[in-house]
Amino acid sequence: MNRHTPAPPDMQHDEWTGPRPALVTLILLAAVSPLAINLFVPSMPSIAADLGAPYATVQLGLSLYLIMMAMLQLVIGPLSDIYGRRPVIYAGLVLFLIGTALCVFSQSATVFLAGRVIQSASVTGMVLSRAIVRDVYPREKAASAMGYMVMGMAVAPMIGPAIGGQIDELFGWRMSFVALGLFGAAAIIAGMISLPETNRYRGTSLRAQVESYRKLGRLPAFWLYALSAGFTSASFFAFLGGGPAVSSVYLGLSPSDYGLYFAFCALGYSIGNFLTGRYSERHGLERMMVEGVVVSLAGPLITIILFSVGIEHPVAFFLPLALVGFGNGMTLPNATAAAISLQPESAGAASGLLGALQIGVGAVASVIAGIIVGTDAQPIPLCLFLLACGFLAIVLTLAAVRSNPRG
Repeated sequence: MNRHTPAPPDMQHDEWTGPRPALVTLILLAAVSPLAINLFVPSMPSIAADLGAPYATVQLGLSLYLIMMAMLQLVIGPLSDIYGRRPVIYAGLVLFLIGTALCVFSQSATVFLAGRVIQSASVTGMVLSRAIVRDVYPREKAASAMGYMVMGMAVAPMIGPAIGGQIDELFGWRMSFVALGLFGAAAIIAGMISLPETNRYRGTSLRAQVESYRKLGRLPAFWLYALSAGFTSASFFAFLGGGPAVSSVYLGLSPSDYGLYFAFCALGYSIGNFLTGRYSERHGLERMMVEGVVVSLAGPLITIILFSVGIEHPVAFFLPLALVGFGNGMTLPNATAAAISLQPESAGAASGLLGALQIGVGAVASVIAGIIVGTDAQPIPLCLFLLACGFLAIVLTLAAVRSNPRG
């Protein structure tokens, strides 16, 4: 059988025998996109002042980036299933470097936003690192490897705002994008050194890739796993969307204070991913998913109780909501591995579709959360919305577990 043609059904679950990519390489490739989201956020006022543009216009650099990320994930997977993981990753990162250069040398908000849109192509690394893990590891081991990978990748959004703010103060906002470009170049070099091509079934026609989406669309279990991941993420994205307003308006914290307290949530996410890496292979994907969504639900519930009895300290808001990050870290890698494992020969398409749904649901949740907190920025209404997202995640997770015979 030619290695560039699709494997027959009875060979689609054979064990990977080639060299495995270095985990640190996958972390670097996956971290470029989230770092590009977070690193420039503290510099948005500086960018607006320097380019002579309204702050709201510069803020589009974040929302347009997220929108393009969601859209690109629908095509990245199928392209990698046709041409292989490596060419698509490198093409995306080269586009990222081009977009980064546009941002560095931009003299207008229009050019800056165009650069941000092109930068979103870095999402190839984030999407295909998951597909690569599933290419080379069996189902349970894949969840464990994803847990460790995401734990390392989570460092980027944890430290990105702090690093970006320091670079801006010392050297100006453009140097933040220079740093992003250097990070992207390092990821490309690491991939060229230690990333083998892992897609054994590449070379299929576009029609076959469309058929892959049709097959995924006919799998109720896939939609349940994907929506479980989406509403689990929605709790976290809603916290990102409404938390800063509660921090600033209701609790009276400065942006730097918010960054420090937010570390609780990011640390919880890292710990959850560590536990996934440590125990998923032993305990099973479905059990870890269920435990994760229950933990996520506990966070906003504790905050509501504390604020209802008059304990309105920032720790009472941020520390319990660290459980949302903790639960996300337990649920998301396992849900991803389970969803992709339903059709391993279309791992790229499955990873892309799942990622698009996850970011799409999360983005909508962040907008709704911003509306809910309103001008008063009350924490309890925000936490009630987080509870609603968490409850839906539990329902969908239990339905996903029951729909899968392995569950």
